[in-house]
Amino acid sequence: MKRKSEYLKLKKRVSSIIEVGYIEDIVGRSYDILNLVAIAINLLVGILLTFDDIVAEYGTALLVVERITVAFFALDYFLRVWTADALHPELPKGKAILKYLLSFNGIVDLLSFLPYYLPFFFPAGAVAFRMFRVMRIFRLFRLNAYYDSLNVITEVIVSKGRQLISSLFVILIMMLASSLCMYSLEHQAQPEVFDNAFSGIWWAANTLLTVGYGDIYPITPGGRVMGVVLAFLGVGVVAIPTGIISAGFVEQYSRLKQLGEENAERNLRFIRVKLDAGDPWIGRRIKDLKLTHDIIVAIVRRNEENIVPTGDLELLEGDEMILGAERRPDGMNVILREVTLGARSSWAHTQIRDLDISRTTYIISVRREHRVIVPSGDLELLPGDVLLLYSRKHIPDSHPVEL
Repeated sequence: MKRKSEYLKLKKRVSSIIEVGYIEDIVGRSYDILNLVAIAINLLVGILLTFDDIVAEYGTALLVVERITVAFFALDYFLRVWTADALHPELPKGKAILKYLLSFNGIVDLLSFLPYYLPFFFPAGAVAFRMFRVMRIFRLFRLNAYYDSLNVITEVIVSKGRQLISSLFVILIMMLASSLCMYSLEHQAQPEVFDNAFSGIWWAANTLLTVGYGDIYPITPGGRVMGVVLAFLGVGVVAIPTGIISAGFVEQYSRLKQLGEENAERNLRFIRVKLDAGDPWIGRRIKDLKLTHDIIVAIVRRNEENIVPTGDLELLEGDEMILGAERRPDGMNVILREVTLGARSSWAHTQIRDLDISRTTYIISVRREHRVIVPSGDLELLPGDVLLLYSRKHIPDSHPVEL
């Protein structure tokens, strides 16, 4: 039993090292830096190996460096497979491993080293396997995990996904319509160039996207007028997705700046809530809890491990949540009070949404028998319930609570 506990502790420690670590964790941060250096060196070696004069003089050394970095990628991959269940403790071991294997990072990590070793077993496919080595460049996406500024790119594309898809759909429709129009105008004059309705797609792409390659072009007066019109339309069409992405960057950076300024000025108070059996939050993700904007989930403590929560973290029975609430900016004292509902209490057998309480009073939690309930508007209060209140006003039959 002791060996198993030590084994699990070792696995969690390895997982914390190979994932993006905290600044205070010297070993974890050192591994992060080593990973980035290995990616950069491997890509640099791949570029240098394309120069014949460099290969003639330093080829052997470059191949050794490549072999070492690829071996590091392989080791990193197997460590991530081994610690997948530690990274996703809410999943069974097999599902946790499968989640990593089928993820974008898992596929990129596999293709970062596997094509290098496959020619040893299948020499006939060496050329094809060498092409897959280009996948190593996608390891650069791991930089997103280290730098928040790079995460903005992903967040903007995801948040503006529908608008971008709509703009691309407009571009495709215009390309198809342009191809059909140009076929009608140019087919008789250039049957070998515009030989069918789809032959103008290449020309339409060059014109609408303002590339202007020039291998296919109209020669009739009508075709040239059509080309001028499409050239003007192309400027506007390309500007649509560009404007969407630009606006997304401005919105995202403004939001991050505002959050940073607000967090610097905020004075938060914290309470601890334990999720017991039957709690409605069990099995739900944090982003689905519908917390108000002034309440944050700071830490989730699970099996003596502190988890920095994300929106996708699923809450489990026995979790302890540290909730932070913003102190009211009006300068008045806010006191936490505890109230036990008696049999004759006017609040007994009443839903929370129907209570006659002021806007300066909040019910934080309801303790019923041996479990804590996170209140919702349709929760009916019962005699014997113990309410934890967040209030500026005097509450009869209540007493202050120290946290």
